[in-house]
Amino acid sequence: MEPGKSTKDIKRKMQVRESLTRSNIDALVDCGLSRSSEEDSVMELERRAEVIQLEIPFTTTSDGRRIQGISSKGIPITTKMVWEAYQKVKKNKGSGGVDNQSLTDYEKDLSNNLYKLWNRLTSGSYFPSAVLEKEIPKKDGRTRKLGIPTISDRIGQEVVRNYLEAGFEAVFHENSYGYRPSRSGHQALEEVRKNTWKYDWLIDMDIKSFFDEVSHDLLAKAVRHIVPEKWAKMYIARWLSAPVQKKSGILEYREGKGTPQGGVISPLLSNLFLHYVFDRWLELNFPAVKFVRYADDIIVHCRSQSEAENMLHFIQERMTSCHLTLHEEKTKIVFCKKYDKESSHEIVKFDFLGFGFQPRPSIAKNGKMFLGYDCAISQSSMTKILEELRSSGFQNWTTRSIEEIAEYFNPKIRGWLRYYGRFRKRHLHKIFKLFHKRLITWLSRRYKRFKNSYIQACKWLKRFTEMNPDLFVHWKHGFSNA
Repeated sequence: MEPGKSTKDIKRKMQVRESLTRSNIDALVDCGLSRSSEEDSVMELERRAEVIQLEIPFTTTSDGRRIQGISSKGIPITTKMVWEAYQKVKKNKGSGGVDNQSLTDYEKDLSNNLYKLWNRLTSGSYFPSAVLEKEIPKKDGRTRKLGIPTISDRIGQEVVRNYLEAGFEAVFHENSYGYRPSRSGHQALEEVRKNTWKYDWLIDMDIKSFFDEVSHDLLAKAVRHIVPEKWAKMYIARWLSAPVQKKSGILEYREGKGTPQGGVISPLLSNLFLHYVFDRWLELNFPAVKFVRYADDIIVHCRSQSEAENMLHFIQERMTSCHLTLHEEKTKIVFCKKYDKESSHEIVKFDFLGFGFQPRPSIAKNGKMFLGYDCAISQSSMTKILEELRSSGFQNWTTRSIEEIAEYFNPKIRGWLRYYGRFRKRHLHKIFKLFHKRLITWLSRRYKRFKNSYIQACKWLKRFTEMNPDLFVHWKHGFSNA
């Protein structure tokens, strides 16, 4: 009888131990969600909470052949989820965060680094590092502040993003296109094109410093509405409250607002925020109004000027109530001027996702010309590409061959054609005209037989293009004689 009694005692002790473990994990999660201004004391309390971690080896190798779905009893994050998240972060590349640890450095001890991250994520003991702030120049002379998380934090955010994305997608509006799977900027542009043919007026909206002004309280409310998992809400709260390390090295703590533009999970959270602040609100209150949103770039279509003016007033009130502000100089009402429409309104063009919408000559099905309203590469996008060509100075690369120049520029050219060539591709002619001008200058300097003659180099390039039509990507798209 003693052996049986001993077995019962062991089972009872294991049940008690498991119950205590689950209680501790639940307490940890609840504690994480209730973080307030007393940040330090709460974090210390969380760290002191007794959580039993499962000491299971991370079985994923660097080549990914030995993968097993292992998770703890507390938080359903498997080693496979961590490995897949790492693969995505690696594909997207990017620089290191406050720890100056690059992807190459991280991969030197990859198995241990991933195991450590997984172990902390599943136990609730994961705390993100500070976010490194980098300033990126904007075309208006100001700077955009990007927040760069560490490699481990990016992987952790990718894990949670992948876990939540499907549930978010089931809720998001059909007219929201930014940072969503199977959706693209071209689809958003196509929808705006169709709407400008049907509606004569629109509101081009610009939210001032959107990522810096996102209210944590309102975002938490949106997250609670759609995310049932306490552990996911806990980690989102920790990422939002993580400090920012300024260029000077000083740590700056967010005061209830802002999500780092550059974080892996930030686009998903910003989409959720604007879904309730704008998409859902507009759908419920103005169901007949059409709109297209790509992240925080929003176009609202209207049938008349008075409707546009009234809608702008209502939208401004809505944004103010949600602690956001529309940029006064960049937000405008636009008249979509066409051959059969007239108005004294001065603003007849706008930019959206790198394309310029304005009245343009078009061809009807019967072959006749008429004044339509369409998009092509915007002037600002054109200027940016031309500046990139000029700053490269490749006309002075006299030690390189023409094949090496093609190898350097073809990925860039392919990207320009793939994105900006989607609508009115012929408008890229100016870009390739400058490229060929620089290429001819390179030829005249590279080969002595041309004696610095631009004309002779031009004739040679024309013959060379005919013999090698596939060398440069744009030659295959009809820009060989640009």
